[in-house]
Amino acid sequence: MNPHPSSLTVYRGPAGDHNDRAMSAATLLGEAFTRRLGISPVVVGSPEPAQPTSWDRELRRALPTLQRMAERIDQVMTAGQAPISVITRCAVALASQPVVLRHRPDAVVVWFDAHGDINVPADTTTGYLGGLALAGPLGWWDSGLGGGLPEQQAVLVGARDLDPAEIRHVTAGRVALVPPGRGLDERLADVLRGRPAYLHVDCDVMEPGLFTTDYTVPGGLSLDDLHACAKVLAVSAPVGAEIAEFEGNGSATADDLVAAIEPLLTELRR
Repeated sequence: MNPHPSSLTVYRGPAGDHNDRAMSAATLLGEAFTRRLGISPVVVGSPEPAQPTSWDRELRRALPTLQRMAERIDQVMTAGQAPISVITRCAVALASQPVVLRHRPDAVVVWFDAHGDINVPADTTTGYLGGLALAGPLGWWDSGLGGGLPEQQAVLVGARDLDPAEIRHVTAGRVALVPPGRGLDERLADVLRGRPAYLHVDCDVMEPGLFTTDYTVPGGLSLDDLHACAKVLAVSAPVGAEIAEFEGNGSATADDLVAAIEPLLTELRR
């Protein structure tokens, strides 16, 4: 029998960072999860000075640590545990999600983010590695870390700042979008239809000022919105969760963020 049904991982290495804040703040958020879950994390990687450059150079720099993250998620899921991860940047999903999909090919990735992160190298307007983060697991480009996520199992939630190519993908129905606004949880439930879910949260999906983030996009979610959505995910046989792009407390704290997804965490602890 496993000593605990879920396992906590904190990724602190490079992942296409524009600044050093998320690598430092990952410890703060990890401590909040430890207080809530009662388990200590396994830490992957260590902070390195941010060196913003093109996506391909950033990927090469981060690849050894990302591969260690993939190995860690594989160990967790092979042991029959649910992975709960604090990750610095969305680009860490290039490593984590293909492993999740190998173990749980039925999982729907529910991607809470102000942005789509479904650009590919040929259409990115910024060259930012994080903007390619969900497109990698979808298999739309080869990150070297795998794919395996069917398009019908990817759901964007709260996205409101999409690039032209991303808008075309959503309009064509390649990826589902549940935009922010009234009845967010009910609309998410309609799209999810009870399917097992793997949660990804980029903290910039929240209303600016709640948490410190690299990007701020007005019209975001409240803590109540996130909590209501976590209730929806909790009844969908949740597979795991990862929280990205947390750079520090704002008007809300790391503990507030963890509390907002408590319904999901309760299910993952069963």
